[in-house]
Amino acid sequence: MDLSNLAAPVSNKKRNRVGRGESSGLGKTCGKGHKGQRSRSGGGVSPGFEGGQMPLQRRLPKKGFHNPFRTRYNVLNIKDLSTLDSSATITPELLREKGIVRRQGPVKLLSDGEAATAYIIKLDKVSRAAALKIQAAGGTVED
Repeated sequence: MDLSNLAAPVSNKKRNRVGRGESSGLGKTCGKGHKGQRSRSGGGVSPGFEGGQMPLQRRLPKKGFHNPFRTRYNVLNIKDLSTLDSSATITPELLREKGIVRRQGPVKLLSDGEAATAYIIKLDKVSRAAALKIQAAGGTVED
């Protein structure tokens, strides 16, 4: 016997059928006691209820801001261009076709890696350092 043939123990315990007479031990009030919120149908408190005390999510201050109009760029590094043909103009459409960029939206080129060959870049945004590396390798960056 080893870890590969261990199995979780199977529970054979029957569920308790409540309200089936006094002698069952769970008759009359069915184990819920007398009166009160938890004895009623649908009774109990919602998650986060603290007995009337000001709940934690209301005691803590609101912080931060989510800008719904923010532009989310697909980030691409120079080292990711090594799989592409250097004679083709690198556009967002070409990158999506090759599966390098998956999400919709604008593409930004960053400078991580070295430009091995001269590329013609035609992307939505190119960092200054990436543009210098491309131009140093003999390529061009078009806006």
